[in-house]
Amino acid sequence: MKETVVSANSFDARSTLQVGDESYEIFRLDKVEGSARLPYSLKVLLENLLRTEDGANITADHIRALGGWDSQAQPSQEIQFTPARVIMQDFTGVPCVVDLATMREAVKELGGDPAKINPLAPAELVIDHSVIADKFGTHDAFAQNVELEYGRNKERYQFLRWGQTAFDEFKVVPPGTGIVHQVNIEHLARTVMVRNGQAYPDTLVGTDSHTTMVNGLGVLGWGVGGIEAEAAMLGQPVSMLIPRVVGFKLTGELTPGTTATDLVLTITEMLRKPDETFPIGITHRLSTVLEPRLGEE
Repeated sequence: MKETVVSANSFDARSTLQVGDESYEIFRLDKVEGSARLPYSLKVLLENLLRTEDGANITADHIRALGGWDSQAQPSQEIQFTPARVIMQDFTGVPCVVDLATMREAVKELGGDPAKINPLAPAELVIDHSVIADKFGTHDAFAQNVELEYGRNKERYQFLRWGQTAFDEFKVVPPGTGIVHQVNIEHLARTVMVRNGQAYPDTLVGTDSHTTMVNGLGVLGWGVGGIEAEAAMLGQPVSMLIPRVVGFKLTGELTPGTTATDLVLTITEMLRKPDETFPIGITHRLSTVLEPRLGEE
């Protein structure tokens, strides 16, 4: 279940990129009118639509609508986004593996080949927030705590180990190697996906609320629930409206005692305000935004 989606290629965007001795199939954005003025995030979505255009769920009209994106308009056009991969933490990821195992059992009972049941999109499951600090103050405390964790959840980890060996395109990050955010979200990022002869931007959906932190690496990611993640893992696109894009122009410098986290949280707070209090195109100086907060403290 690894076959490449054959694009309808209505815009004659299919091309070849030569890198050293290797060549990859790519889809050129400049074949779509209006693509040059799109924000980076929408260019990634445009490439996604060009590559996965099937004439039914994803059509030439959807691609034209994205190329004609209006920064002032309210979102109204629905598109189908096909993430390149899926990342899960164990709380929501284990049920997905259980469902895959159940599907294999059903196929076997029907006389089919259960080995054909695999994720269509690469998926990774991170064992998150699992190791407890039972032991401390010694040089081998960490190793002891990890061993205790494996003992407490032996059956669970045996099942996940089976899943990693049984399913194609499925990997498990074991306990004791960092939580999903932010370490593994960044460590597992590809930036550029190379798969089945194609090269394309890395995109993902994830079941952790911090999934969007991967955007800092130029990777387009959304946080979703377990059902949406499982659907994406099985090759189903995610339905969404062509999103609005809000830009921040940061000027000035951080005041003493203000951290990068303060800056990020301030911007997040502003973005969560209703539209009428945060008009599109607004520009803020860092000192204007952050100094009142420091004064309150």
